[in-house]
Amino acid sequence: MSVSQSTRSLNLTIIGTGFVGVVSAAVYAHFGNQVYGLDIDKHKIDLLKDSQIPFFEPGLAELLQKTQKTGRLKFTTNYQKAISQADVILIAVGTPSAPSGNADLKYVLAASVSLAPYLKQDAIVVVKSTVPPGTLAKVAEAIKTKTKRHFYLASLPEFLKEGTAVADTLKPDRIVIGATDPFVFQVLEALHQPFGAPIVKISPESAQMAKYAANNFLATRITFANQLADLCEKNGADIDEVIKAIGYDQRIGAHYWYPGFGYGGSCFPKDVKELAAYSRTVGEADNLFNKIDALNETRIAKLLDHYEKLIGGFEHKKVAVLGLSFKPNTNDMRVAPSTKVIPLLIEKGAEVVGYDPKASWLEFGLPQLDNFQQLKTIEAALENVDVIFVLIEWPEIVQFDYGKIRQKNKPQWLIDARNQLDIQQVQKWGFNYLAIGKSVKVPSYERAKSK
Repeated sequence: MSVSQSTRSLNLTIIGTGFVGVVSAAVYAHFGNQVYGLDIDKHKIDLLKDSQIPFFEPGLAELLQKTQKTGRLKFTTNYQKAISQADVILIAVGTPSAPSGNADLKYVLAASVSLAPYLKQDAIVVVKSTVPPGTLAKVAEAIKTKTKRHFYLASLPEFLKEGTAVADTLKPDRIVIGATDPFVFQVLEALHQPFGAPIVKISPESAQMAKYAANNFLATRITFANQLADLCEKNGADIDEVIKAIGYDQRIGAHYWYPGFGYGGSCFPKDVKELAAYSRTVGEADNLFNKIDALNETRIAKLLDHYEKLIGGFEHKKVAVLGLSFKPNTNDMRVAPSTKVIPLLIEKGAEVVGYDPKASWLEFGLPQLDNFQQLKTIEAALENVDVIFVLIEWPEIVQFDYGKIRQKNKPQWLIDARNQLDIQQVQKWGFNYLAIGKSVKVPSYERAKSK
């Protein structure tokens, strides 16, 4: 690739058609590049050719359909076809955590070996997967076992949020490019000019640390809010009022305070664990990252023990869990609160039903549980219920009129895990209301006898 080519549209190949790979492929094609999405999973590729995606992400199917119709986006399982003409190859495969907690690089290195025989001279191999510092040297070593052609390396971390990934990619906060060669910076900077975002040019190690740092800081804010919330419940303060008060300090800010059942999803738990594990390998085990991970791991069990005492036990009670995904606008259930809450409720003797607008317990591959069933409507889930967990703030869950299912002949509890409901309205309906970080006074009652 000549320097002049770096100022026009490029031939790109993205290896890995998971969440990051598919979104990135569609957006790069949207900005006029010729893009191949490459994966060894033929079934997944066949679905993507029909603009069908195996996960829910608002706006993505439409963008896939549009860019494939223009001919700028294609999907294939053929490495030779996808790699041989590519100016830039982006590795966007998964990096699951190993048992030690460290990032498992086997898919990154396998992709590196597989692409190497088809590289054209001076192609740029970019690692978009979340990886620890030092990974590019391992990628270079893997590629060099299969080719003698000259190539460049770079790191290009992603900062997507599930549920808003298309918008995040079309209009990102920043583009972070980690490289050492001026030519690589020039090409990748030109590639991202249409995005209209600040471009941060740093070393590969700094780029890789920046990704971990961003997610660990956001996880820290959530953990900090949860620790404050626990204290607020002890002393009569209201966590939402506390957040409002501190948010006016520009050093702190009013955004991204989410007291609740802890952080979940595909990124935060993994990235916190991986940075914690990485810190241990370099002799820095006594740090914040290891503590954040431990606090998040134990939060849900601690909260359920707390609620169990307040409501007189979960045994023989029917409990509705509303919101199974880890956040709204996605069907992703990786480390979702529901995956811990539901088994623990069953252990405590509850009969549990669930509802979610998009996520499916069984379709996601989670095990079938005795005393749990997922129902198709929120009304069905709330029939004759004793306890309601508003676990995720889907609009249809937060805006539901719970007054119409209130049963006057028995006490019913509504536990608001995201502090989204109006306390006075919930109490007006006649529910015993519990929220996060709020000292809500609830009426005493005699525990209903099980039938």
